Amino acid sequence: MAQKLGNDVTCSVARTLDVVGDRWTLMIVREAMLGGATRFQDFRDALGIATNSLAKRLAMMVDEGLMERRTYREAGERPREEYVLTEAGRSLDLVIGALASWGRTYRPHPRGTSPRFEVEESSTVAQVAFVTSGGDRIPPGVLTAVRTEDRRLDDSA
Repeated sequence: MAQKLGNDVTCSVARTLDVVGDRWTLMIVREAMLGGATRFQDFRDALGIATNSLAKRLAMMVDEGLMERRTYREAGERPREEYVLTEAGRSLDLVIGALASWGRTYRPHPRGTSPRFEVEESSTVAQVAFVTSGGDRIPPGVLTAVRTEDRRLDDSA
């Protein structure tokens, strides 16, 4: 399942795609984030993914720190496992939001649905955007990407 993307292990995009680069991983994150899924059967029912594929991906996501496996037990039942997003997994909300925004724009569907992200306390709607350190929103068409060392990005914020 997981294969290294190219020879440049220094590239943050390649390192990220090594973990979340297949469609099922991001769909599992989506279901955990938007559908509240935590149980194996929840993911299987929502996604229609094969049992063996789901088991492999959930194990990988636990190993990579995207999800945490927790044991739960309902009254009269045997103990079972549930899968809960970690901070790393929850922080993929930006990725899910960006993919949804792109899909609405470039892959529209007459009955399409998309996640809407809101500030929990106020229900204020939030959007994915590039923002300067001064708070100005920048449209993607005027951006230039420049390969920069990670440590220099942290210092320039």
